[in-house]
Amino acid sequence: MTKFLFVSWDGLIADIAWQVMKEGHDVRLWIQNEEERGIGDGFVPKTEDWRSEVDWADLVVFDDVLGMGKLAEELRARGKPVVGGNPYTDKLEDDRAFGQQELKNVGVPIIPHQNFTSFDEAVAYVQENPNRYVIKPSGEAQNIKRLLFVGEEEDGRDVLQVLQDYKRAWSDKVKEFQLQRRIMGVEVAVGAFFNGREFVTPVCINFEHKKLFPGDIGPPTGEMGTSMFWSEPNRLFNATLKKMEAKLAEARYTGYIDINCIVNNNGIYPLEFTSRFGYPAISIQQEGILTPMSDLLRELANGTFTRLRARSGFQIGVRIVVPPFPYNDPETLENTSKDSVILFKTPSREGVHIEDVRTAEGEWLVTGTSGVVLIVCGVGPTMKQAQRQAYNRVRNIMIPHMYYRDDIGERWYEDSDRLHAWGYLREV
Repeated sequence: MTKFLFVSWDGLIADIAWQVMKEGHDVRLWIQNEEERGIGDGFVPKTEDWRSEVDWADLVVFDDVLGMGKLAEELRARGKPVVGGNPYTDKLEDDRAFGQQELKNVGVPIIPHQNFTSFDEAVAYVQENPNRYVIKPSGEAQNIKRLLFVGEEEDGRDVLQVLQDYKRAWSDKVKEFQLQRRIMGVEVAVGAFFNGREFVTPVCINFEHKKLFPGDIGPPTGEMGTSMFWSEPNRLFNATLKKMEAKLAEARYTGYIDINCIVNNNGIYPLEFTSRFGYPAISIQQEGILTPMSDLLRELANGTFTRLRARSGFQIGVRIVVPPFPYNDPETLENTSKDSVILFKTPSREGVHIEDVRTAEGEWLVTGTSGVVLIVCGVGPTMKQAQRQAYNRVRNIMIPHMYYRDDIGERWYEDSDRLHAWGYLREV
């Protein structure tokens, strides 16, 4: 039995901690954000001071960037087995301009972009250079997913309007942001585990569904669901993440890293790094990973993990959310969703993963502040079969005011034709 200490800002990793505990290991979870500390109650043991548990733990798992890489690096320097980043890999995600420059430095073509600390300067730039742009906040503000704006107008007039709106409403929160030229094509991500020296294979090809409503309409969210599959290294991986291998080895990065891209018949254009576990991606990945999660984390931390056992076929995860998601509205949360009971029509919990959930007297209850409750997964040899299983499991769940997208995975049928035609999924 191994002793695992999970260190989290917002409780994101509670589901993984729960899985490791179910595999028979000793687990303790610490959550930094006081408003989120109810997450995982009743599922996993908690601690009030993670630093006092370091000597107890056989290994420590960090779940985020925003300074956690520095903590991981300090423990790693003391000889403690760690899953987590360091200041360099934190910066790849937190500082969009830095991440893009690092890709350019290793020979990956990047999308033209400009970085700003002034909304007025950004407005002037778009007026002088009319085009389609994507507005991307940097730093901590990038966690407010609804601030990401994808321009549709060729002359940039919609981007100009949003920049003016953000100047009035968000200038105190958004201190730095990026305008990235919008490239048309298929949005696809590739990710892999890294053992401190090299990438672990196979790699994960995944398709995020970020808009709130079916058909990719409505406000952007962190994510409403993801479809994915595991692949031997292919052209997409070799043209992007693989080129970062020496940099990540120099940083002794240990964990999972993902890069989201737009691809078309002209090339691959990386958008952004996620240099940590993805949420809800890691919960969906559990459904496709045959290696026990506890073994995966332990061997990653020890640098001995080189080959992942994964299912063939596809995995799908559907996020079930409640009001006020995707907005921050404490009054609506308190009046509508807080402590709502999560009911199951049958006893089965197969494929169900927790997010902002706690238990009390045998009941699963909504907690936290975000309104993100569950990830419900399905697997299958085809995308259609994985969809059918996932949505059959969703229909087993009842939560007052719950909502979800009913089209996760639908993009695959058109996107796969184009990706195969362009040769990006070919194993090499």
